[in-house]
Amino acid sequence: MSAMKILDTNKTVEDISRPTDYLQSLLHEDEERLSKLFNRLDLDGNGKIDIYDLSAALKEFGVSHGDAEKFLQRSDSNKTGDLTLAEFILYLKEHEKKLRLGFSRIDKNKDGKIDQDELVRAFKDLGIEIDFKEAKKLLKRMDKDGNLEISYNEWRDFLLYCPFTDIHDLIKYWRHSTYLDIGEDINVPDDFTQTEMSTGMWWRHLVAGGVAGAVSRTCTAPLDRLKVYLQVHGNKKSSIKTCFSYLLKEGGVWSLWRGNGINVLKIAPESALKFMAYEQAKQLIRGSNTRELTIYERFVAGSFAGSFSQTIIYPLETLKTCLSLRRTGEYEGITDAAYKIWKQEGIRSFYRGYIPNILGIIPYAGIDLAVYETIKNSYLRTHGEGETPSLALLLSCGTISSTCGQVCSYPLALVRTKLQAQVLTNVGASQPLTMTGLLTKIIQEEGITGLYRGITPNFMKVAPAVSISYVVYERCRQALGVRMT
Repeated sequence: MSAMKILDTNKTVEDISRPTDYLQSLLHEDEERLSKLFNRLDLDGNGKIDIYDLSAALKEFGVSHGDAEKFLQRSDSNKTGDLTLAEFILYLKEHEKKLRLGFSRIDKNKDGKIDQDELVRAFKDLGIEIDFKEAKKLLKRMDKDGNLEISYNEWRDFLLYCPFTDIHDLIKYWRHSTYLDIGEDINVPDDFTQTEMSTGMWWRHLVAGGVAGAVSRTCTAPLDRLKVYLQVHGNKKSSIKTCFSYLLKEGGVWSLWRGNGINVLKIAPESALKFMAYEQAKQLIRGSNTRELTIYERFVAGSFAGSFSQTIIYPLETLKTCLSLRRTGEYEGITDAAYKIWKQEGIRSFYRGYIPNILGIIPYAGIDLAVYETIKNSYLRTHGEGETPSLALLLSCGTISSTCGQVCSYPLALVRTKLQAQVLTNVGASQPLTMTGLLTKIIQEEGITGLYRGITPNFMKVAPAVSISYVVYERCRQALGVRMT
């Protein structure tokens, strides 16, 4: 490669023949470029960049609030909580040197560009297996001119505000998904990168998600109890208004939160078991490789993880249903409810409705994943695969895909709840004791619409649950140092 190409393809031989003047010109251009960036980030024009300027200005680059905080912490050499122009230029010059080294490490043939082959080989050298399809997606996120090659300038511009320079951390910065608990029992667990696993970051995600789930479930508990009541006691004449009025009249306002305690308590064991099973399933599918799972492999691993965790914690599901449906004074608490249910048929009492529950996991996980990927990929095809989807888009995709999954699996969830409720002495005396018997009876008496009894309050809670989960998760992950991209 010629010296002219290494330095700047826009410079002539005459420029390079005067090295001192040329280097001074480069330094001047560099400082001028960084000064313009500083002015662009200094939204209030006071000559300093604080976290509010940085977070607002970097949104268009797809940089999260957490990354903006880390960027400020690393560049704020005086520890004043804001950046002067001198601090900004000094930090970015050092940061760009490290980015240049990272670029050179991947650019094996030293032609000043990174292509698919080099990216795959570089990741393989780090012990990370990625296929050409994923490499192409990663390239397109940086590739501005669409030639499937990354120049240093494209590399630098994409990673300029990333608070990381290590290749493993850059992988995490490129590809990461976030699971938000909206109060349903059957979800596909989150994927964690190898760096998150090795550094122990995964448990922070689970804690933040658990706290968000607890707050979200508590806030939407009245809608959840209304759904369960309609599933078990509802008929063609039932309406949300009449059922809601009955619940208030029977037990008062606080009765709307019956069953929420056990619903919150089961988050921790369910999340831990699901996470453990999901990681084991991924290892079995991958074998000795560390590649990204395909959508079909994630579906298999997610279905297995959901089935495993539900098998272990299912008695808590039954307890939750019974506590939600109990009349005033029927149980003294969780322990009393568990003892009275045990007295009926022993452990079998806690596993009523287990089969439709397990069967419901398969369509939910499959449809949830398929719809999510379809909507997201459709957006990327329309707007260009190099564009990073916004958080609002990802949350919208998650809400729509979760709703579609619930529609398909809801009849099985309804049957499960009816079978669980049969352990109560005041419920289900005339109901069939099998899944097929219940399905047949519901269709004969109420038609297909009977299989979706209670789905309206279920839908009503999705939007607030997602919003509350995200807000609480955002606060928790900031406190725990968790990134969300």
